[in-house]
Amino acid sequence: MADITPSLMANSIRALAMDAVQQANSGHPGAPMGMADIAVALWDRHLKHSPQNPHWMDRDRFVLSNGHGSMLLYALLHLTGYKLPMSELQAFRQLHSKTPGHPELGYTPGVETTTGPLGQGLSNAVGMALSEKLLAKEFNREGHAVVDHHTYVFLGDGCLMEGISHEASALAGAWKLNKLIALYDDNGISIDGQVAPWFIDNTALRFTAYGWNVIGPIDGHDTEAVSVAIGQAQQSADKPTLIICKTHIGKGSPNRANTAKAHGEPLGAEEIKLTREALDWPHAPFKIPQESYDAWDAKARGLSAEAAWDAKFAAYKAAHPALAAELLRRMKGDLPKSFSQLAVDTVIGAHTKAETVASRKASQLALEAFTAGLPELLGGSADLTGSNLTNTKSTPSLRFDLNGEVVQTPDSNGVSVGGRHINYGVREFGMAAIMNGIALHGGFIPYGGTFLTFSDYSRNAIRMAALMKLRVVHVFTHDSIGLGEDGPTHQSIEHAASLRLIPNLDVWRPGDTAETAVAWAVALQNKNKPTALLLSRQNLPYAPKDDLGQISKGAYVLAEPNEVGLNKKAQAVIIATGSEVQLALKAQELLATYKIAVRVVSMPSTTTFDKQKPAYKSEVLPEGIPRIAVEMGVTDGWWKYGCAAVVGIDSYGESAPAPVLFKHFGFTPENVADTVRKVLSKK
Repeated sequence: MADITPSLMANSIRALAMDAVQQANSGHPGAPMGMADIAVALWDRHLKHSPQNPHWMDRDRFVLSNGHGSMLLYALLHLTGYKLPMSELQAFRQLHSKTPGHPELGYTPGVETTTGPLGQGLSNAVGMALSEKLLAKEFNREGHAVVDHHTYVFLGDGCLMEGISHEASALAGAWKLNKLIALYDDNGISIDGQVAPWFIDNTALRFTAYGWNVIGPIDGHDTEAVSVAIGQAQQSADKPTLIICKTHIGKGSPNRANTAKAHGEPLGAEEIKLTREALDWPHAPFKIPQESYDAWDAKARGLSAEAAWDAKFAAYKAAHPALAAELLRRMKGDLPKSFSQLAVDTVIGAHTKAETVASRKASQLALEAFTAGLPELLGGSADLTGSNLTNTKSTPSLRFDLNGEVVQTPDSNGVSVGGRHINYGVREFGMAAIMNGIALHGGFIPYGGTFLTFSDYSRNAIRMAALMKLRVVHVFTHDSIGLGEDGPTHQSIEHAASLRLIPNLDVWRPGDTAETAVAWAVALQNKNKPTALLLSRQNLPYAPKDDLGQISKGAYVLAEPNEVGLNKKAQAVIIATGSEVQLALKAQELLATYKIAVRVVSMPSTTTFDKQKPAYKSEVLPEGIPRIAVEMGVTDGWWKYGCAAVVGIDSYGESAPAPVLFKHFGFTPENVADTVRKVLSKK
């Protein structure tokens, strides 16, 4: 007699999915119903996890990349014993429930990443698998494999159609991430119907070309076949694995299975009744038989696996106490105790040297200190290392040998270490989403560089980092028309303003070496938010300053009228960011010849300044004094500061040498001074 348990377990998922979507009158029942058997194979037979401790360090990571099928994950978490009661499933997609429309990090215990924008979950999984591999190489010792887990990802047609899947999957193959296992729900249906007219990829050959191990197609409703395939994938020594599972979307539904109708709308009361009959499921909505709960319950197994690892880690700690302490610190996301002094020394050093360099070079100078002191910093660039200057003496290039092992490279002290600077290739979106995965896994603080204009490519992954409150640092160089001859395709105009609109993204546009060092120090301390650093190509003179302590507040008084020989109160305030701070200072000098007293405020971070207390804001920007902002970008974002005028650009740039462009667009001391005079003449 056939074992009915896998069928019972899978049908429990199907019932919960169709009932929750029906009650919410919103959602996607088809994918959970179609992938239920795949879920049984992975979660019941292979997944290493502990429902009573969702953050156990050596758990397998599971990512539902096709996040619209969120009820699949919620059902699994509920059934296996996570703190997700039935009442939360009944509140699916309702305000403040722990079962939002798409899985969200921090809302639901057991959810490893926020998914929904297709393809990004797969890319996050690549970052997670890379982190596991690098940490294992760095911390494991003979007889002590304390970092040893897999990353599993479910994905669908939509994930593969999104271009980011190419970027991330190609890197996964290049990096030989053998502990990454992806299960593809190949059901041939998307919102618009049968995908055959618009999705004709030979997925197996595509992933073979990336350097993946490909298994299948197999019957995705044969639990045993899927389980065997997962077991085979776990034996891969040097390749990630894609398991192609042929499934029927909405399986069990007599009239909706294999149709687009099952994808993104409730089945309807009548069809649910017919589905219950077809599945031989006599239970009321949201009622699961105890037999199924007993079969699914993973609490005891999870505690046993966790206890075994605890014993293993105790032996590791006894043999390698310093390594154990360092691994725990990094997985917690705590900075080393030496960081505060390191940050102070780095900022003071920049101030003392007062170098005239591009802020992209100032960033590299700060990184030399920070990467030397923080081994968790994992850098990279999207094929622009020599332009972004994201590499340092402490971060040799990350490389893998033919067997998939991390190549050890001598660092500046002659010690062999694994590479800490990633060549992502021309893959800005993939880089950004992979960095999110690295941050999600823990153990590293990722940063990556490209030109500011190309933040458009990676924007949705930046948004996801902000939504998930991840410490990720984006190094965006060539931040304005100051890059010159490359022209308007590369010259950022709207990008600074656009990035500042993303909630929980800290945006810095520093004007010299000290401001850049402060920006980096703040970014590294931003444990619950990503940071974007907007940096110049052209050299910027150091702006003398008396007080370094106010820079971290996002804006500060850089120069008062008495510093240009006028002993009277300021008649106007010039606010500037980045390279335009020098324009403001020169305009202040020009205005002094007309006996016009001006205060110069440097505002390297509007997002940080906006969070300061009203008293400090009023201290920097006094009421009743006209304000004039200067920034080589769109003017819209500056009016909120009550500016009387903004010297900016509300058009695209031009192709010409930078000095020619500055004059053409009015970024000269004379034009800034004239703008101030015009404002004052209207008072």
